[in-house]
Amino acid sequence: MDAHRRPLMDRTPALLVEGYAWLPNRMRDSTGSVLRTRLLGRPALAVRGPEAVRFFYDESHVHRHGAVPAPVLDTLFGQGAVHTLDGAAHRARKELFLPLLEADRVARLTDHVTAAWDEAVRTWSGRERVVLFDEAAVVLTRGVCDWAGLPPRAVDAELLARDLIAMVDGFATPGPRHLRARRARARQEARTARLVEEVRAGTLAAPADSMLERVARHRDPAEGLLDSRTAAVELLNVLRPTVAVSWFVAFAAHALHRWPAHRERLRGGDGAYATAFAHEVRRFYPFAPFLGGRTVTELTWHGQSVPAGGILLLDVYGQNHDEELWGDPYDFRPERFLDRPPAPDELVPQGGGDPAAGHRCPGERVTVGLLESLAVRLARLDCTVPEQDLRIPLRRIPTRPRSGFVVTGVRAP
Repeated sequence: MDAHRRPLMDRTPALLVEGYAWLPNRMRDSTGSVLRTRLLGRPALAVRGPEAVRFFYDESHVHRHGAVPAPVLDTLFGQGAVHTLDGAAHRARKELFLPLLEADRVARLTDHVTAAWDEAVRTWSGRERVVLFDEAAVVLTRGVCDWAGLPPRAVDAELLARDLIAMVDGFATPGPRHLRARRARARQEARTARLVEEVRAGTLAAPADSMLERVARHRDPAEGLLDSRTAAVELLNVLRPTVAVSWFVAFAAHALHRWPAHRERLRGGDGAYATAFAHEVRRFYPFAPFLGGRTVTELTWHGQSVPAGGILLLDVYGQNHDEELWGDPYDFRPERFLDRPPAPDELVPQGGGDPAAGHRCPGERVTVGLLESLAVRLARLDCTVPEQDLRIPLRRIPTRPRSGFVVTGVRAP
């Protein structure tokens, strides 16, 4: 039997135990850029590197329909989401999210969030302690809901923030976190679907061309008007990833605490440095461990093959820490992105490819824009960082500082 046809042991249990290190460790033990394995009962091929990113995002190689496990759909993305579509259907649905690629709209969203942040900071000065991860989630929720056109009467920002965080926090693990994520999704899909129905019935006026209005009116070419539940799923797929920037806010605070020399340059308002800092936070800290798709046909990469119906994995965490790409991947050094902007298929914390037509996250510009502005505000925040557990466990997906990053003695500007 050929080596690439031999049965492989399923490595799903090892993934659950090892977390982010699971795939990079096995890639290192193989050739370093390609690995045959087995995941979720299917043969899998894991790849890494800029060429591999282009290989992974070739629609003739990989389909998303049927590739995303049901537990992930029921928590992170939602049933019927754009992430499950391919070809023309995917491109048509993706038009909903194109405003996230427009610089002026990203700027307006950033303005909404930073206004909510500045207002929140004024309240923190009267509190004994503030958990930045939790507070950032509420700030981001308020900002994105205002920007998306959701009426204030319909938004309990603290409850919605908890639910959106739960959807992300519980997608990759069994047990209580996963159950919380399912309950959160069911609750918010129902509430958001009611908003969509009110817009369609004319009992709620959505601002023209807002995300709420766009989702309520969107028609797929084949299916017509989205059912209200699918429309809710897609609106949540704007709110949820925006609020997930909370992870990067906590990581940015962690970086500024660990390497305080970066504070002065950010405080001074150096825009290019803020952008470089945002990129380095996204590269250095762990968020998505890998991405996967279902193979359309038998594929071969660097001499290793996977059959049709198998899984093609893109090693995101491993690529963002690849010594061949970054030279010193475990040094936190924003200056690397001052020398040159990151090539689109090199830095892939939110996927690769074309965000307008492909499966790269269209909210990547939002993430960078928000992180630029909030990093400057974090650098200027007058507070004390008390003793706490700031370890970031790589076995937990998604991970974050264990304490959530606590600050005390906040002094309002």
